[in-house]
Amino acid sequence: MIGAETMFETRSGEKLLENDPADMPPDGHVVFIGRIASLWTARETCPKNMRSARETGQPAVLTIDQPYRNGLLGLERASHIIILSWLHHAPRTLIVQNPRHAAEPKGVFSLRSPARPNPVGLHIAKLVALDIDTGRIDIDAIDVLDGTPVIDIKPYFASTDAFADATIAGRDEPGQDGR
Repeated sequence: MIGAETMFETRSGEKLLENDPADMPPDGHVVFIGRIASLWTARETCPKNMRSARETGQPAVLTIDQPYRNGLLGLERASHIIILSWLHHAPRTLIVQNPRHAAEPKGVFSLRSPARPNPVGLHIAKLVALDIDTGRIDIDAIDVLDGTPVIDIKPYFASTDAFADATIAGRDEPGQDGR
């Protein structure tokens, strides 16, 4: 496994936690329920978000481990799913980051960066195919490295999960009027 320290460089203005959360005793006992197979094997070529992942036209596959496959029953009704992943290559000690696209450093909780105390990834993907017997879930795209662990899957509900008027001050987003 490639270490976080080799995949992420430290930039000016960034701050680290005193203790690495990976070295702390577990308190949630999160388990991996499967893995993601993608074409992305290096951070440099991996899409930075789901929009850019979709633009590549490259699908991905989740394989859910045997003990958890019965939990997929009924998921075929969903057109889209929420995937929670464990970004296992990301550093967990970086608490203030200096993104290349930002004018100044920002706290990790105001960013979508994989580097965070608990590196949980959030991905909304189109469900293409589902085979409960094999635990195979085909999706339209993914923005994580091959072999990334899956920690949960949920159906996406446009009626409750989407907020068309959500904004981030100072960020250009399509459909926003710059407020």
